[in-house]
Amino acid sequence: MKKTVTAGLVGLLIAALSGGPAWAWSHSGRYGGSASGGGGSWSASGDRGGSASGGGGSWSGSGYRGGSASGGGGSSSGSGAYGGSASHTRGEGTSASNQYGEGAYHATGSGQTTMTNPYGGSATHTAGQGTSATNQYGDSAYHATGSGQTTMTNPYGGSATHYAGYGTTATTAYGTTAYHASGAYYPPPPHAYYPYHPPTTVNYYGSSCGNCGGWSSAGAAAAGAAVGMAAGAAIASSNTAAATSNAYNAGVAAGTSSTAASTSTAYNAGVAAGSASTASASASGVAAGSAAAQPVYAMGGIYPTIPPGCISPKVQGGTYYLCGNTWFQPSYGANGVYYKVVPTP
Repeated sequence: MKKTVTAGLVGLLIAALSGGPAWAWSHSGRYGGSASGGGGSWSASGDRGGSASGGGGSWSGSGYRGGSASGGGGSSSGSGAYGGSASHTRGEGTSASNQYGEGAYHATGSGQTTMTNPYGGSATHTAGQGTSATNQYGDSAYHATGSGQTTMTNPYGGSATHYAGYGTTATTAYGTTAYHASGAYYPPPPHAYYPYHPPTTVNYYGSSCGNCGGWSSAGAAAAGAAVGMAAGAAIASSNTAAATSNAYNAGVAAGTSSTAASTSTAYNAGVAAGSASTASASASGVAAGSAAAQPVYAMGGIYPTIPPGCISPKVQGGTYYLCGNTWFQPSYGANGVYYKVVPTP
């Protein structure tokens, strides 16, 4: 009798519970995450901000970095925090793309996956057969599964084939062929030999100016001044010698045609006259030579040498030569150092 009453009470409890609302549950994680459910739905959140929920045959979730995913009714999709995405439809296939514009697709049951990039290239793999690829320039390649052989062709008629463990052969559009055996060592070709050519001459130097006509018009003027100076010095020296010779000859002639006294007087007079003429001519020559010896350096003129007695001051880190009131700046050419007249730095 007691057993019969107990069994009846248990049956009443089961009937009462099955007719009432479904029970609910919840849970909190140690670090802040939580989850709860009831009535055929559930939800959860992570301690870093991610969350997920589901119910009625569908679900969704989001990551704390920004990615998300959802699904239901035989399909699902997801997107990454950096722009990538993927979706799957049951019985159809799966597609995916990334933030760089590359995409991939696999048709359910086809055994074939295709990938494309934003530049026009593509590749397709067929299970059990092989992989083929093309790029935006029209080049193509193919590898047959299990063959150990990969062949590449270009739109101009050239081709190359690699045989695993053997080597690579190539043929150009003109029919030229080449072969490289795997593991074989081919020394690099010798370096090309280029004969030495001396540097091109930058300027030619004369007695006073470097290629005056080629460098600048100011250089030509400087050359003219230098030539005039040399001519003046030569004329002065010639005048001095001629005057001395004439005076001396006149004195000797007078002494020969007279008595000894007259000769002595005439000789002395000639010597005196010669000395005076010599002094006068010498002074004239020195004056002319001194006047001609003061060179005039034209602004912008280029010279192989500078006059003696110049100083070399440093101005703002640069090297200059100061000769009187003229500034020179040194530079290097194929023929050595040359000097250019510049404004006061």
